[in-house]
Amino acid sequence: MGKITATIGVVGTGSMGGAIARGVVASGALPAANVYVCDHQTDKTDPLAKLGCVVCADAADLAARQTDVVILAVKPQVLGAVMEGLSEALAGRLVVSIAAGVNLKTLQAAMPGSRVVRAMPNLPIQVLSGATALAPAATATPADVQLVQSVFAALGSAQVMREDQLDAEGAVVSCGPAYFALFVDALTRAGIRAGLPASACREMVEATMLGVAKSLLQTGEHPRQYVEKVTSPGGTTAAALYELEPLLVEGSYEAVDAALARTRELAGN
Repeated sequence: MGKITATIGVVGTGSMGGAIARGVVASGALPAANVYVCDHQTDKTDPLAKLGCVVCADAADLAARQTDVVILAVKPQVLGAVMEGLSEALAGRLVVSIAAGVNLKTLQAAMPGSRVVRAMPNLPIQVLSGATALAPAATATPADVQLVQSVFAALGSAQVMREDQLDAEGAVVSCGPAYFALFVDALTRAGIRAGLPASACREMVEATMLGVAKSLLQTGEHPRQYVEKVTSPGGTTAAALYELEPLLVEGSYEAVDAALARTRELAGN
């Protein structure tokens, strides 16, 4: 990942906002001095200050710094109040919201003078291996989109898509870390049930998951091809997959459908 010639501001440094600020510095994309942060909880900003980020007194102070990008990393429940307080200060500026369920129409109405992009990152951005979907409003320029994509590409994969695709991305990718962690836990429990020592089993399952992910990313191989490489005709893996595949595939469909349904309920509220 190359360096980015820009300054960014991050309003809210909880799990996601803090990960964004730390990640762009850790990746080498931005020097810490180009990252401005604020949060009402000083325990959230103190580690970022030690990293060299510029800690602002509050959101108004951060907005006054005229950074190239302002990322609103606050919960949807408080986003409205934050936008109302910053609307004038962010006029003419590039603003990114990571709030789930708050659409571009709402964002643009609250900040009519801003150029707006929605971003949907997931938790593995904490280790620079996350995935982020981006949807720009009509007011965002191609250069704006390129800059925002560069920022989030420093944290993993960053893909630009239509806003109507973001809900599906959230149900698959934003929820995805929980799906994978649950499968690791389930497979570990199955190993313990079969007689493996708990700590050794978990370590080996986690190492296997990491190895498969690295292999697929490095080779670009289709997951089905990888499955076939591990599966001998009439072997133990084939027997296991005969039981697991229909449950896993159907469960994945149902999980994504349930997440989408809940997303739409929350958006309606």
